[in-house]
Amino acid sequence: MSRIPEGPLRRGWTTGACATAALRAALMLLWGEGRPDRVRITLPKGERPVFAVAELTGGPDRAEAGIVKDAGDDPDVTHGALIRVRVEPSGGGIVFAAGEGVGTVTRPGLPVPVGEPAINPVPRQMMRETVEEMAARLNRAPDIRITISVPGGAALAEKTWNPRLGIVGGLSILGTTGIVRPFSCAAWIASIHRGVDVARASGQTHVAGCTGATSERVVQALHRLPDHAMLDMGDFAGGMLKYLAAHPVARVTVGGGLGKLTKLAQGAGDLHSGRSQVDFADLAARFGTPGAAGANTTAEALRMIGPDYPAWVAEAALAQVRKRLGGMARADVVVIDRAGAILARAGSDDEARAGDAQAVGGDSKPDDGAAAEAEAEARAADNRAAGGGLKGGRDGDSRGGSDSGPDGGTS
Repeated sequence: MSRIPEGPLRRGWTTGACATAALRAALMLLWGEGRPDRVRITLPKGERPVFAVAELTGGPDRAEAGIVKDAGDDPDVTHGALIRVRVEPSGGGIVFAAGEGVGTVTRPGLPVPVGEPAINPVPRQMMRETVEEMAARLNRAPDIRITISVPGGAALAEKTWNPRLGIVGGLSILGTTGIVRPFSCAAWIASIHRGVDVARASGQTHVAGCTGATSERVVQALHRLPDHAMLDMGDFAGGMLKYLAAHPVARVTVGGGLGKLTKLAQGAGDLHSGRSQVDFADLAARFGTPGAAGANTTAEALRMIGPDYPAWVAEAALAQVRKRLGGMARADVVVIDRAGAILARAGSDDEARAGDAQAVGGDSKPDDGAAAEAEAEARAADNRAAGGGLKGGRDGDSRGGSDSGPDGGTS
């Protein structure tokens, strides 16, 4: 996640709230209420914010308005995007359509049916209520086609999890409250939930959650998983596992860097450095290596303790994963170093050890017909890591977490 700014954080507005404001402005023009510079909407909990209208055009049969999204201090990829709504008469009722930069749902498991524009239920309801309220007040038929577009939205969507969730062609119009709360953990966990829902609906029986982009590449190649099996876990191991316990799949893999998975092994469910820390004194006592108590990083502790350390992390993290899943799935754990070499693995999937290839931070998938060669490469990677050949550096992803982070916390 991005670094949180100092001082009080300014909240913002969801794409769904912006689309509702644009809809109101466009309907005012279409139905003869003038050309507003600002519009007020009602959010689901009753709050009534005002939005500046960035653009407004139209004629007798259609009108179009745009609102520039303000996400406040949240590092939202859609901050500053123009949310544009066109309204025109429909053949009957309220109809939603995806314009430029708004995606279409192609996989089951999301709250919108396959084939529909990626406009979530709450924004749809907000817009329906706006149309119905204005139609009743102005004595108009509420028969309106609503087309939402986001110029440049297709490119922005590549920085989100939409392609993985099966939303193609652009962004989603989102929001449950209409409000963007900066650096919201709830929003991140909600994206994990949607990933699980899509995987289950598509019949995927093996999913994986990783702490960052490097571990994700390693685990995906190791287990030959499709994109929609990869969950946006980041720091929220506990949240992911809790949802999977209630919405089970047959098999769960957790992958990550040594620091973050040490925290999971020591019982933490939230792996962010601001909310959990590696207990180096525990490591020193556990392995009889007093110097490790003063280690600044898990890489330093590894040099002191040796390969028994990541082996323990894998087994102890696996125990935590199984405990949190409540016996609802088979599980395995993959621990990597900063360069992407596998340090240790644990789990009940012995067949994977004989047939899966090891990935060293790359995107390539192993050859399905080279099981013996893959096993040899996995052993070689483990041996390289056990020899202490750790490389510095960080790896992250704008959509996910980082496998390594600040010294000590390794967030």
